[in-house]
Amino acid sequence: MGYTVMGFGWMAIAVGTLLSRLTRDLSRLLLLTLVGGLLLSMPAPALGATAAPPAEAVAPPAPAQPDANDIPSDTVSRFVKAYIAVVKLIESRELGLQRAETDTESRQMQQEIQAAALDLIQTNDLTLSDYWELLGLANSDPEFRDRVLAQIDEASP
Repeated sequence: MGYTVMGFGWMAIAVGTLLSRLTRDLSRLLLLTLVGGLLLSMPAPALGATAAPPAEAVAPPAPAQPDANDIPSDTVSRFVKAYIAVVKLIESRELGLQRAETDTESRQMQQEIQAAALDLIQTNDLTLSDYWELLGLANSDPEFRDRVLAQIDEASP
């Protein structure tokens, strides 16, 4: 009987550890999606455009996603560095954004965050398009997601 209780104790620890890991990974996935959503809402001026693009340029046909195995480790590393920097930026400004008293103030803060995020992405030698492509791949390809999450784990203290 003691053996059975001990066996269940280890099982509970293993299940708890697995659930903890899954929860952390799901939280990161959600964060990947939220970061993408923030960047998706970037207005044209934050991207350096001076006029709205023609309607046909707004929604070009989606190119086929690259094969995750073809993406060089250096590119993945630069993406992870940019992603971590963008997450830290968002976390550092989250409280101020929540305290915004007007919609105008909130929009202005969002635009400042978006511009800073774009700078962080470009500092890591990625274009916004590259970042989007890798972010989309991390959200849709489980193997690539694991590759990204492993590098995030290595970079985290």
